[in-house]
Amino acid sequence: MRAQSEDSPTERLGRVLVVDDEASVRKPIALSLHKAGYEVIEADNGEQAIAALNAGDNPLLVDTILCDIRMPKINGIDAIAYVRSHYPSIPVVVLTGYPDVELAVSLMKAGVRDYLVKPVARDDLLRIIRHAVEHHVLISSSPDVSDLRTAQNRSLGAIRY
Repeated sequence: MRAQSEDSPTERLGRVLVVDDEASVRKPIALSLHKAGYEVIEADNGEQAIAALNAGDNPLLVDTILCDIRMPKINGIDAIAYVRSHYPSIPVVVLTGYPDVELAVSLMKAGVRDYLVKPVARDDLLRIIRHAVEHHVLISSSPDVSDLRTAQNRSLGAIRY
């Protein structure tokens, strides 16, 4: 698990957790997000992502999670289920090299915000991440909406795969 902070713009657009076991995919995505103004935390697999979220006394606050599906240790499906049940207000975007319509529908019903297939165009990725972060910031800043969304996400998190 690594955080990118060198050469950072003075104002961050948000914090994104990028979870992918392929460094050749994860690193360029993290760099693109960093250059676009996001703080980026990297994890090689679902186990590292969950550990990062739960590290220390204060859970890591992220605005969006970008997660692969097929990974060693804890795969993306299990990691997403964990996030949806423990951190239901954090938007999750799936980025996978294996398109599967049934899985995409299942994940979207369970609260995943977007389902992307590798390779994804940089501009498309940045647009989707921007929307997810903006959504999280809006939800986080509005107590009434946040309470409603948290309750809704908890019920969605109960859906099993």
